[in-house]
Amino acid sequence: MDDDASATYLGLISGTSADSIDSVLVSFHRGMPQLLASHSHPWPGALRERMLALAQGESAPDLDALGRLDVEIAHGFAEAALELLERSGTPASAVRAIGSHGQTLRHRPGGDYPFTLQLGDPSVIAERCRIDVVADFRRADIAAGGQGAPLLPAVHAMLLARPGHARVVLNLGGIANITVLGADGSVLGFDTGPANGLLDAWCLRQRGESFDRDGGYAASGQADEALLAQLLDDPYFALAPPKSTGREYFHLDWLATHLRLAALQPADVQATLLELTARSVAAAITQHAPDAREVLACGGGVHNGALMRRLTELLAPRALLSTSRYGVDPDFLEATAFAWLARQRLLGLPGNLPSVTGARGPRVLGAIYSAPAAGSS
Repeated sequence: MDDDASATYLGLISGTSADSIDSVLVSFHRGMPQLLASHSHPWPGALRERMLALAQGESAPDLDALGRLDVEIAHGFAEAALELLERSGTPASAVRAIGSHGQTLRHRPGGDYPFTLQLGDPSVIAERCRIDVVADFRRADIAAGGQGAPLLPAVHAMLLARPGHARVVLNLGGIANITVLGADGSVLGFDTGPANGLLDAWCLRQRGESFDRDGGYAASGQADEALLAQLLDDPYFALAPPKSTGREYFHLDWLATHLRLAALQPADVQATLLELTARSVAAAITQHAPDAREVLACGGGVHNGALMRRLTELLAPRALLSTSRYGVDPDFLEATAFAWLARQRLLGLPGNLPSVTGARGPRVLGAIYSAPAAGSS
């Protein structure tokens, strides 16, 4: 493609929390993404429960069930994209491509045969939306010896790096990850451990609510230091980067192996899980970004007041700010990144950062799924 300056891209993501499908329309000015429109599309409750059960290893469907789920998730993504187009008054013909992350059910970047699995058949999305779809972004990096995650640091660096200033971008999704933006222009990033995923799962089990609004449930309890010490003793926290993880590792069964040794009130468990997120994040930043004076937060966790207050305490004297302070919407940064990754794929440009994922080198990420030809039924 010779000139892509005026093209619009659509980004789709349902993160580890699977709380909704975030969709954005993005244009690019001199390669920099500009957010045009955004929307969050809820998952149907029953479908979300099945996705989370699979992601947490609570059920093992047969191949027929897995195939149906792949298509059902794709329809959810297509509906989210179509709703954004309708709300924004944007015709499908105005969108160059959709970047669809898919729903991660397994992420196993280690072992003899590392793999990652995202569902949401891109061909279904392309058919329904009549727009080319770029998807399957993580496997090329894993094939090159990388972790396949996190992929956001390239966009964090593009939007939020400042020459001569060391800062950290903290993404609080189902899993927490940090991007360390060095004053010298270097970029490091990795998953620190659980963020909203365990908090949401425990809240749902105990209260029937899909998330802990503003951290009120956690704030009503008291963190248990003995349980917290056991949780922080997990080998993942001591691993050196590059590293990545997901719900298939940090899930309620993982928590249950420690809860057998602790007789706690449910609210105290929630408070302990919040402290686990806060301390693991703070420890990672202290170790890997000692010179940073700002931590810029994005993702759903920025709306958890109790978590943000605790992080503020632990990270002091560093300032903890929302990315909105610098004009970047904290709720739609991830979806924007996948619009950017779709553009990178169509331009034949790399999407990964080997300094983050550990891949053998830069790789063009994603596969292209073509929309039906114009005029076809």
